[in-house]
Amino acid sequence: MSAFLFTASAGFESACQIDALPPGHRARGLHGHSYFATVRAEIPPGWAPFPGAEVQELRQRMEACVAPLDHALLNQHMAQPTDENIARWIRQRLTQDFEVPGILQVGVQSTAHGGVDLDASGQAHVWRRYRFQAAHQLPHVPAGHKCGRMHGHGFEVILHANQDLGERDLAVDYDHLDELWAPLYFQLNYRCLNDIDGLSNPTSELVSSWLWEKLKPQLPELSWVTVYETGSSGANFDGQRYRIWKEFTLDSAVQLQRAPSQHPLAGLHGHTFTLRLHLGAELDALMGWTVDFGDVKERFNPLFKALDHHPLNALAGLGDADTASLAQWVLGQAALTLPELERVDLYETRGCGAIASHGALDALIPV
Repeated sequence: MSAFLFTASAGFESACQIDALPPGHRARGLHGHSYFATVRAEIPPGWAPFPGAEVQELRQRMEACVAPLDHALLNQHMAQPTDENIARWIRQRLTQDFEVPGILQVGVQSTAHGGVDLDASGQAHVWRRYRFQAAHQLPHVPAGHKCGRMHGHGFEVILHANQDLGERDLAVDYDHLDELWAPLYFQLNYRCLNDIDGLSNPTSELVSSWLWEKLKPQLPELSWVTVYETGSSGANFDGQRYRIWKEFTLDSAVQLQRAPSQHPLAGLHGHTFTLRLHLGAELDALMGWTVDFGDVKERFNPLFKALDHHPLNALAGLGDADTASLAQWVLGQAALTLPELERVDLYETRGCGAIASHGALDALIPV
């Protein structure tokens, strides 16, 4: 049986100053950000006005929750408006004032390359995004495989660290992550990865574990390492398990059967959906990957063609075309050709959608 999460997001423009930072720090003075906040929650039946309205209802409550922060000075709402404290403020307000049940994660992103996620236990995972330009080739792929040719990528790396672990005097922050990343950036940027010691077979999976091994001794709080090989595919490693994902875009129509007749969701409408498949498997010792990204695309392609530029409410065996039902349907259908599939994320708009999983949703990787 599938496990479900609903997710919703809202943005706000705010000014802040963080007096707790040392004099001269760039964030100590008055400045501002375009924030983006996200909540993921286990929503029970009956909470929304009707089945299928969960995403819309959660989004509306999220927007109302952060509305006081928009075009405001955050210090008027909290003493030290760090990303972590903003996330805790949102979580408390969503729970107490907006009666959102089952919250498992609240995230706040203050820039395009950094943010904080609160997990179900209330621990804060700070994350930071980095980029490097590099060439590579995969030496063990079959003859004719495109990745066997020397080529290149604009790689992206996200480092995630649990601020609530360890005994350091100061919590892990963006500056600390920047300091740790700097020498690795020098090693990787504008290089051929195959020439780097330990990266003779530089798959996304092995790059992620290579980074883990370099960073973990210096950063015991490291939670996981995420590597984007392209904008739509990548891998992450948490010290024990590898996971990969492949992302697709669907331009599709929908219509909800259970919506009241006068409700906008009852009429035929559509979205540019973002669909993300998450897969987990043992690492192939020779290939250095869990599943070939190309194989994922090829095996999923017949289903993709049935979804893209089609009315999704006409899919055979689909109870209703709400996002959660669609995610569950895709999870079941795609698993027939992708047995490694663990989870499906389906977003109607940025950060707003549903997540379906074969197992417990205890490791929500922000990718």
